[in-house]
Amino acid sequence: MKYITLFVATIFLSGCFIFGEPTEFDETTGQSPEWIYEKAQSFINQRDIRKSIEFLEKLIKRYPDNKLIPSARLNLAYSYHKFGQTELSTSTVQQFITLYPSHPLMDYAYYLKGLNLYNERGILNKLTFQDISDRDVNQLKKAFDAFEEVTKRFPNSKYAQDSIDRMTYLMNKIAEYDLHVARYYMKRRAYIAALNRAKNVYTSYPDSIHVRESLVIQYIAYKELKLKDLEMATKKVIDYNFPDEKITANYADENKKWWEFWKSLTD
Repeated sequence: MKYITLFVATIFLSGCFIFGEPTEFDETTGQSPEWIYEKAQSFINQRDIRKSIEFLEKLIKRYPDNKLIPSARLNLAYSYHKFGQTELSTSTVQQFITLYPSHPLMDYAYYLKGLNLYNERGILNKLTFQDISDRDVNQLKKAFDAFEEVTKRFPNSKYAQDSIDRMTYLMNKIAEYDLHVARYYMKRRAYIAALNRAKNVYTSYPDSIHVRESLVIQYIAYKELKLKDLEMATKKVIDYNFPDEKITANYADENKKWWEFWKSLTD
């Protein structure tokens, strides 16, 4: 009896070896694209983002030419975004923008692209600018451009006002970074480099709250470089736009202290 039991067990194990390991059950097998899409949508509504990603990826791979695929791609981009996979979300939504330029949800596509770039790597959550690079700022500029696309192409979109608010914040944040670099150069008496950064603030972001300081940096830099004509021209701009900013003959010496604070951050 013992030998019979061993023989049966051997046959069973051999069968397992022949037919391979059991595969995981896939409930989408044999289902229509409509069924898979609706199930994915229900997972999104239930906030089961992992499952929505799984179903949408299978739908797109299995039925690439189905009429539901454009919406499936956008939903997948949204799911990646909610799951914290911002790079995958950005690439997916960019693919959607490229493939379906006339889609009725194009306003949301650009808005989602902006959100991904806005949140990428937690740039905006950093307490100082010490660890922010020009590459980081370029990402913020791309986010600004995406939100701007929403406001220009879809001014009546429900995402337009939030896009404007985010653009304003990004504009001031990018300008603030340029000022940070300008102060760094001023402290080291690299006045030409400081001028270039300061000029970028008021030429690229004329509505920024940092325009005033950028002009003051420009004025002091020209004074230090002994470029009298440019110094006086900048003074006229400051006097006209900011009449409460009193520019005196000793202004540069009196206000050098405003970059002293940055020594602790840059040395």
